[in-house]
Amino acid sequence: MNPLDAALQARLDQRRADQLYRQRRTLDSAQGPRVRLGGRELVNFCSNDYLGLAADPRLRTAAQHALDGWGVGSGASHLVCGHTRLHQALEERLAAWTGRDRALLFSTGYMANIGVISALVGRGDHVLEDRLNHASLLDGGLLSGARLQRFLHNDVDSLGDKLRRISAGQALVAVDGVFSMDGDLAPLPALAATSAQHGAWLMVDDAHGLGVLGDSGAGSCEQLGLGQQQVPILMGTLGKALGSFGAFVAGSETLIESLIQFARPYIYTTALPPSVAAATLAAVDIAAAESWRRETLQILIARFRRGASQLGLNLGASDTPIQPLLLGDSARATAWSEALLARGFWVSAIRPPTVPAGSARLRITLTAGHETADIDHLLEALDDLQRKHG
Repeated sequence: MNPLDAALQARLDQRRADQLYRQRRTLDSAQGPRVRLGGRELVNFCSNDYLGLAADPRLRTAAQHALDGWGVGSGASHLVCGHTRLHQALEERLAAWTGRDRALLFSTGYMANIGVISALVGRGDHVLEDRLNHASLLDGGLLSGARLQRFLHNDVDSLGDKLRRISAGQALVAVDGVFSMDGDLAPLPALAATSAQHGAWLMVDDAHGLGVLGDSGAGSCEQLGLGQQQVPILMGTLGKALGSFGAFVAGSETLIESLIQFARPYIYTTALPPSVAAATLAAVDIAAAESWRRETLQILIARFRRGASQLGLNLGASDTPIQPLLLGDSARATAWSEALLARGFWVSAIRPPTVPAGSARLRITLTAGHETADIDHLLEALDDLQRKHG
């Protein structure tokens, strides 16, 4: 074995020993509340396809029509020759939906977060982030060259204390709108007020709120009545509730023009395929118009939480489709996930470093495509596991 492989193998062996080894599973079907895996049909409780749009025939039709007219690839970055009328239409639709002046497409949410933070702050500046922020926000802060500080989860006083100590440089506050592993909402009104009080810019990553929250599904800011003035930087992803792929940042004309000039992951990346933009346009219209999807979700969430409470299961405080069942030990979380798989339920075990040490969990996600019977059967399986394994 060469020296590189020997060093890497030691790291892999340690990860296995720590019960933290990650493995991919290969699907044999499209996304949905039921999927095929290894010749078996499973009830899928680990997808972020919250509104059930990933396999919606209207998205497929929109993508197919775009393929006929625009081909497969975009050919280049947006700034070279890859920006089509479909991309422009999607940006305008996203801006209108979220109540912002303009929107800018990125290839992924990870690239959007890294690009935005690095474009807006640098050496001599400050980035303040919630301790449970998504890895892409944390990495964006680290890569920016600004001083990264993390405040206590959803603790506005902790943020205020850190902002008061800043004497020079610009401060950027970055938070998840809905936290991806806990499912709880950030206290955005209070965070916005505190940020404004100290002259800091507030950035919200609403990857898990977009489509799910708000009267029209425009996300956490819509639900809480926060506009562009209170939240000047809004990021959303297109591959979760919207069932497509990609991401966007929305805000003022000046913000978007600045990102076009300075956000390297935007400047130096090939644009999304036009067919993806077309499918996403269809998804936005469906998400905004079909409020029954959000209503169905809320009914299923309430049913699951009520049943879990009756069984004494240790759920996190979440009213969103992300329902964390806290188990603590990584080996226990893995064992429960495998036991559920054997019973026909696909539920991911989430372990460190994705979550803090000692907080391994099952991340149970609900979608508008699930039925009440799916919820009840999952609860029965969890109750049986609890009785057998404690």
